[in-house]
Amino acid sequence: MYEQLKEIIDKSDNIVFLGGAGVSTESNIPDFRSADGLYNAKIKYGMSPEEMISHSFFMNDTETFYDYYFNNLIYPDAKPNVAHFALAKLEEMGKLKAVVTQNIDNLHQLAGSKNVLELHGSVYRNYCMDCGEFYSLQDITDLDEPVPHCKKCGGIIKPDVVLYEEPLDNAVWNKAYKVISEADVLIVGGTSLVVYPAASLVSAYRGNKLVLINKGETAYDHLAAIAIHESIGKVFSEVVK
Repeated sequence: MYEQLKEIIDKSDNIVFLGGAGVSTESNIPDFRSADGLYNAKIKYGMSPEEMISHSFFMNDTETFYDYYFNNLIYPDAKPNVAHFALAKLEEMGKLKAVVTQNIDNLHQLAGSKNVLELHGSVYRNYCMDCGEFYSLQDITDLDEPVPHCKKCGGIIKPDVVLYEEPLDNAVWNKAYKVISEADVLIVGGTSLVVYPAASLVSAYRGNKLVLINKGETAYDHLAAIAIHESIGKVFSEVVK
C-alpha cells in the first residue's frame, strides 16, 4: 500500500489533505473527545467537553469555560511532527494545493505550510467581543485573568475558535469545498470522519484517488482507493522522503 500511495503522490500535482485530531495527537496534543478527555472532564467539571466548549456555555459561564479551555485546549509548547513537515514539503514541491484542518493548534503553519484552511479556527487568534481588538494567544495568557478582558474597552475576549452550536466560517468552508472538489487526489488523515460538518467534505471529492490514513476504520473506507490503518506519522515518514 505504501508503494501504491507513493506512486499516486508522484503522479499528481493537485493533492488536498483533510486532517483531524490524529495529526496533532502525534505532537502530544490529546484529543479532548477521547475516553481520557471525556473521563477527566466529567470528574473535574461534571460535564462533557462538548458542553463546556459550546457557545451557550461560553456565554453563561465564561470563567469555567476558560478554566477548561486553558487547561485542555492550549499547548503552546507543542511542535510539528513528521506528518506536518511532510505536508509542508509536498506543498513546497508543488504537489499539495491545500491543507484543510479541523485542528486549532497552528502546527501546520509552524511546519511551513502556506495554504492552510482552518475549519474550526485557531487558538492563536482572539478578539474582543465588543470592539473587535485582536489579541494573540500570548496576549491573553499574559493578562493572567480568569476571563481575559480587552485592554482597550474592557470587553470579554473570545478565542477565534468555532465552538459547538456555532456555524463554521462560510468563506473558509467554501474554499475548502472548492479545493477538494477540484482535487485529483484527496488524502484524509488522522480523523475517523465522525465530526460533522467537516466529515461531509469527503463527499465534495469527485476523483477516484481517495486515500484514508487513520488508526481505526472509518465509514468511508469502502470508497477509498487506499485505506491504511496506521499512524499518519509512520505512513508519511515512509512515503515522503
